[in-house]
Amino acid sequence: MSTAANVVVLLVAILHVYILVLEMFLWNKPRGLKAFGLTPEFAAQTKVLAANQGLYNGFLAAGLFWGLYLGGSGHTVKVFFLLCVLVAGAYGAATVNRRILFIQAVPAGIGLALLLL
Repeated sequence: MSTAANVVVLLVAILHVYILVLEMFLWNKPRGLKAFGLTPEFAAQTKVLAANQGLYNGFLAAGLFWGLYLGGSGHTVKVFFLLCVLVAGAYGAATVNRRILFIQAVPAGIGLALLLL
């Protein structure tokens, strides 16, 4: 397992912890409003949905951290969770905002490529 692959996996995991924080705790705060381009009214109406979504991002991060923790035997765990991130990013780009492709899916794809080399 290359160090570069593990660094990318770690960065993707940290990114998803950050997304968790944005969606669960900062959704209707200035930082969350700016990050997602929300109005205060829309953020107030969707706060519970965003928190649920944030929790799922936390599970993705937890899976990636778990794969890293397992070392060499965590290869398939990392591949699985990076695939989950890739699919979530592609779906988000298709249904919400194309920017999600570059923020979420591309880093996961890079991590997958490095893991599979």
